[in-house]
Amino acid sequence: MSILFVLLTFIVIVTANYLWFRPQTIPLAPQPSARMPAPVIMKDQGFNVPKGYAFHPGHTWVMPESREDVRVGLDTFAAELVGNIDQIYVVAPNRWVRQGQRLMTIKAGDVSFDLVAPVEGVIMAINKEVVEDPGLAVRDPYHDGWIATIKAPDLATNQKNLMQNSMIAPWMHYSQTRLIAALGKINPALAQDGGTPVSGVLLKVPADLRSKIIADFFLN
Repeated sequence: MSILFVLLTFIVIVTANYLWFRPQTIPLAPQPSARMPAPVIMKDQGFNVPKGYAFHPGHTWVMPESREDVRVGLDTFAAELVGNIDQIYVVAPNRWVRQGQRLMTIKAGDVSFDLVAPVEGVIMAINKEVVEDPGLAVRDPYHDGWIATIKAPDLATNQKNLMQNSMIAPWMHYSQTRLIAALGKINPALAQDGGTPVSGVLLKVPADLRSKIIADFFLN
């Protein structure tokens, strides 16, 4: 009888111990989708402005996805100016980039130049599709042509240095006006009938003007 009592006591203790100390199942957080939703495009002073995006003066954009997580890419001004991109080299994942410093290098023909990071933070992921098909950054710069995701712990401060909301369209107009003025000095035909530069015009201008355009607009 005493043996049975000891056995039952042991079973009760083991069962209680398991129920009390068993490992807890922790639900996994949902993984963020690699495909971002299509932006809502608004017309402002004749320019297509994606809602919720902010722009760096060096013609890269940032789209916040959470308090610290953002996606970044190049804007339509940069895309149209180059016209065709052969290769895009992006700073490696897990590297820290500073706002206004090199994020990527664009290569088109014999021309290469850098585009800067719109915010400061750690590179979390690079869009493999745009690396494999660089033309995607030209065809769809605000959606499938995004370049990278960044963990930006100081995003709120960084945003103070960006073009946002009602500032965006006037800044786009100013950039276009400056470019057309520079092109008009050498060849008015480089501007189309609608007053916009010819796509790929960066590769069609003399080397000295090209260097000036890259320095002035992409802050190289």
